[in-house]
Amino acid sequence: MGGGAWVRVFLQAALKLVNSVIGLVGTGLILYSLWLIRLWYKDGLQTSASPWFMYTILSLGASFCLVTCFGHVAAETANGHCLSCYMIFVFSLVMLEAGITAVIFLNRNWEEDFPEDPSGRFNELKDFVSSNFELCKWIVLSFVAAEATVLVIALVLRVLGPDREISYDSDDDYVPARLPLLQNQAQQTSNFIDPSLFLKNKSPRA
Repeated sequence: MGGGAWVRVFLQAALKLVNSVIGLVGTGLILYSLWLIRLWYKDGLQTSASPWFMYTILSLGASFCLVTCFGHVAAETANGHCLSCYMIFVFSLVMLEAGITAVIFLNRNWEEDFPEDPSGRFNELKDFVSSNFELCKWIVLSFVAAEATVLVIALVLRVLGPDREISYDSDDDYVPARLPLLQNQAQQTSNFIDPSLFLKNKSPRA
């Protein structure tokens, strides 16, 4: 295995590792949303208004998990098309997060753009983030850094391309390399004339 192959293996392992961070966040969001939904139905707080916050968190977590699964497939195969699609998915998530962040920081009345959450969990999360702003900030920055890292690694892997080295397990695998010799032997055989056939043609017929 050459140096390029070792670099490719290392990048594939690194992509799987960092990509798992997105999967862990997605799994956490799914568990959190399922817990909220369970409390919603347990407390009997069903109203005509839809608890959009819980289902939004569930959808976001499922999206993260799907991107993680696709990223593991792309890292394992190192296929250019898979890596390109994976980078598009991750870049779309980054743009979505950047858009939401811009709306929150640039629009002071951003809360009015969201519908009222009948479960009240949205306000609880907002209060938690306000009281633990530094912790939440570092968590978000770490997650964004993980997304940026997988984008860079996936781009490098796409440039390197898949591993095209072939390992031969038996001598039969070397047949294509010996095909020119076989073709030369076939040509020599076709050019050879059997003398017995010539004598038979010259012999008088009965």
